[in-house]
Amino acid sequence: MAISKELGIIVNTFWLKIAGLAVVVVGVIFLISVIRGGKTQTESEPPPTFYDQAEEDKKRFLAEPQQVQEQDSVTYDKKADEPPEPTQLYFKPLSEIDEIEAEKLLGVAVPGRSIGRLPMTGFKLMVDGCREIIRRWPDSWYAYRAKQMLADMPPRDRQRYNITQEELDVSRFAEPRPGTKPFNMKESR
Repeated sequence: MAISKELGIIVNTFWLKIAGLAVVVVGVIFLISVIRGGKTQTESEPPPTFYDQAEEDKKRFLAEPQQVQEQDSVTYDKKADEPPEPTQLYFKPLSEIDEIEAEKLLGVAVPGRSIGRLPMTGFKLMVDGCREIIRRWPDSWYAYRAKQMLADMPPRDRQRYNITQEELDVSRFAEPRPGTKPFNMKESR
């Protein structure tokens, strides 16, 4: 019996030493992280969340252009702190049914863009929607936005989905073509 009591005391002190060592190790790790980190989460701006990026995509790609009204042009000196003037682009107006269909496709492509940024996902939904818009309404505002979304994809994903230069080229919207009307676009970049 005396041996088991002594053995019990020896065993208890052994585990006590292990627990003490674990507390010291955790304390050292915490101290190193405080010294090395320097900044706390409250000091730095937190990175945008998925939902923030999705809302930004909606604002950026679903903003409608404004048709140019016939008015006297007023010129004034532009100050450096003023935002840039809207860009004048030329789009072909769509019929009401085409407008609804294009809006529906763009409404699928924009969330597809947000989803494509998540890990382990791809931009297939967005790419398919954009290609359908460009194929069906190549001179429309929707095609312009679709081309912008394709151009904003990371290069490795553009290569993965075989995005061509023709699908990225928005220069055709800068000059008037038969059947197009001028619109003012605020640059979204």
